[in-house]
Amino acid sequence: MAIRRIASNTRAEHMRVGIVLSRFNAEIGEVLLKGALRALNEAGVAESAIAVVTVPGALETPLALQRMAQTGDYDALVALGAVIRGETYHFEIVANESAAGVASVQLEFGIPIGNAILTTDTDDQAKARADAKGHDATLAALEMANALTAIDDE
Repeated sequence: MAIRRIASNTRAEHMRVGIVLSRFNAEIGEVLLKGALRALNEAGVAESAIAVVTVPGALETPLALQRMAQTGDYDALVALGAVIRGETYHFEIVANESAAGVASVQLEFGIPIGNAILTTDTDDQAKARADAKGHDATLAALEMANALTAIDDE
């Protein structure tokens, strides 16, 4: 018996995509958004099929993702933001809880979420990674949406 393989696919002309953008560290967030929008354009997603919601920070991101997932209007979601280490334990709380929240929404609703909430030690590290991470996390969400559809069709 031959092994059936489900090929990776990031084409997304048929998809509706929601993006949640944290306004904290806004300069980095804008670069993340630029990368995400570039990926959506490359994948063929129509501008009219993209919704961008802004929230105060990374801890608010999972709630906005959850509400977007509840609507059933989106095929994939993307979380964008930057948590940069400071001098207190707050970094660990925000980094860990935002990541757990994103994963929880993804599993609860069965909708792929590209997680591009950067967690870095410095502003320079975040700036160096922002464009590529926004792009790559968006492509990951699109690929997973296509993979889930292919699994359902098997």
